[in-house]
Amino acid sequence: MKKITAYKNKKILVLGLAKSGFSAAKLLHNLGALVTVNDGKPFEENPEAQDLLALGIKVVTGSHPIELLDEEFSLMVKNPGIPYSQPLVQKAIEKKIPVLTEVELAYQISEAPIIGITGTNGKTTTTTMIEQVLNTGLSKGTARLSGNIGFPASSVVQKASSEDCLVMELSSFQLMGTENFHPKIAVITNLYEAHLDYHGSREEYVAAKWNIQNKMTAEDHMVLNWNQQEIQELAKTTKATVVPFSTNEKVDGAYLFEEALYFKDEKIMLAKELGVPGKHNIENALAAIAVAKLWGIDNQSIAEALRIFSGVPHRTQYVGKVNDVVFFNDSKATNILATEMALGGFDHERLILLAGGLDRGNAFDELIPSLKDIKAVVLFGETKYKLKEAAKQAGISEIYLTENVETAVPIAFEMSEKGDTILLSPANASWDQYPNFEVRGERYIAAVESLKN
Repeated sequence: MKKITAYKNKKILVLGLAKSGFSAAKLLHNLGALVTVNDGKPFEENPEAQDLLALGIKVVTGSHPIELLDEEFSLMVKNPGIPYSQPLVQKAIEKKIPVLTEVELAYQISEAPIIGITGTNGKTTTTTMIEQVLNTGLSKGTARLSGNIGFPASSVVQKASSEDCLVMELSSFQLMGTENFHPKIAVITNLYEAHLDYHGSREEYVAAKWNIQNKMTAEDHMVLNWNQQEIQELAKTTKATVVPFSTNEKVDGAYLFEEALYFKDEKIMLAKELGVPGKHNIENALAAIAVAKLWGIDNQSIAEALRIFSGVPHRTQYVGKVNDVVFFNDSKATNILATEMALGGFDHERLILLAGGLDRGNAFDELIPSLKDIKAVVLFGETKYKLKEAAKQAGISEIYLTENVETAVPIAFEMSEKGDTILLSPANASWDQYPNFEVRGERYIAAVESLKN
């Protein structure tokens, strides 16, 4: 990493811990900054704060006292999940204290070039695909996962050399807190309405995503989903060189044509050879192909990596087979759009869908067209009766209601036949029954494993 001196003896407030705040505080301390950490969790329940105190870092826990800003801080590094409406953040902005997120710190010290991936859906899958494709074909150096994917960028960057690259998943929350962040390649997987409770409007959400290209030049590349007119319009406003990808038309980039994936005029592989199903995963693979070709990876390595790619946990993840019935785990599908995208990748006549979860007050009318011709559904959780009505309107005759994911699996398996697929894609958040979608997905996998036994 670069040994910068910009923060030496500067007073910096790190607001919010979790992984990114903990990593940022340690990095700034190592760079000679006078760090104060403020976190809402009480000290006795806060192992991160305890570890930082042991390093000699000042910690203030249990609340967010506004008088903290009576000190003359040069910078606030904010946990991405903390909204800008939070009183300490508002006060910092009033006092003209820069408010950044830790990905900006990572950029400042990085010797390795950055490939940044953002978008509404598919970020994690695309990020992981890119990392695996690059590491299959790189002759030197390593592609390192970082960012919103669970590996704090400010930690990963300290181990990366100039021969490596950082493959960095970036949320809109993280990108709002950047000033000079400058990836060599940026990817936008797609843009849909999301996180309006945080951003206030779709326009603000899109603007946050578009921050990824603020410092890019014509020597850099923007890999963009050309299926979306909104993104085509945004492309006119960047200085970066645009490389489109599309499943709808031939483009001067990566595209689907006659059931094969191409980059420009080069055929890379057949779409059916991808290790994960679904039109959305074809889009993700096209984005990964575009990045890999820009990075100089050969076609054979790209195809090899994408053939064996089995998905990211809880995102249309292949779980296995039991008596020739195939199981997929898409617990990350916490909204209707995500389930619609997952359903597009399967033969409905051989598909049994498991869905349900937290009732947020919405109906499921939008889901009805995507449910047509599905063999059967097993529904659970608070929304099972609403989903039952949607399934009826879609013409599904085999509809079963049950308690939860664990009880849904044996019901689905009992009615299945050889060659069928059982898909968990809930279209709902998990919080009515499970602490998060990961736990829900793990319970599903455990239930499938119990069938094998």
